[in-house]
Amino acid sequence: MSEGWLALIQQALSLLFSLDPDVWAIVSVSFSVSFAALAFTLLPSLILGFLLAFVPFPGRWFATNLIQTIQSIPTVVIGLLVYLLLTRMGPLGDLRWLFTQPGMILGQMMICAPVLIAMSQAAFTSVDKRAWETSRTLGASWLRSVWQICRELKVPLLMAIVAAFSRILTEVGCSMMVGGNIAGVTRNIPTAIALETSKGDFAQAIALGLVLLILSLVLNFTLGTLRGKAEPRSH
Repeated sequence: MSEGWLALIQQALSLLFSLDPDVWAIVSVSFSVSFAALAFTLLPSLILGFLLAFVPFPGRWFATNLIQTIQSIPTVVIGLLVYLLLTRMGPLGDLRWLFTQPGMILGQMMICAPVLIAMSQAAFTSVDKRAWETSRTLGASWLRSVWQICRELKVPLLMAIVAAFSRILTEVGCSMMVGGNIAGVTRNIPTAIALETSKGDFAQAIALGLVLLILSLVLNFTLGTLRGKAEPRSH
């Protein structure tokens, strides 16, 4: 049994280091789609998180709870919603995004946004509002004041970005339903792992799993370093 697992791991490493085109095509699709979804979602989500934390308006409590509720919806349900929107009979059917990367990006944006908004709102809420008021009183522009607060909160905001990126990079349900798991087009790491495992091709599944594991380690060590550098400033 142990020799069999060692052989599988060796095959997986061989696939990675030999730059197997099938494996790296899957990795490329996964990262390009998830990075695009994060890039399109990041700025609007941070702005909404800031507004929910600093600007009192009627219905703010409802909006906050709605975002937290959406955040907990299973990704397969979001995938179903996006599928219905993009199907020929749906309101966005004319875009013909179903089973394409733009469709996957749209689905991942809907998964990513609530995480970013909720976590950035929590980060902005932790800031003393007097810092914002003082900055504005001293004549700083609205954008400059927001930028200064974001600099103070760089670690929690980076944690929000990492959490959102991790959620969309590893989700299966929405990608499978909206993307269709088409080889070379919409097959990403999670859907490929599920497919290859069901087929019994564990070497490729392990290789793709190692990519996610290495990424997770790099992100966590980076955040740990940033958090360690930020702690002395708070004392």
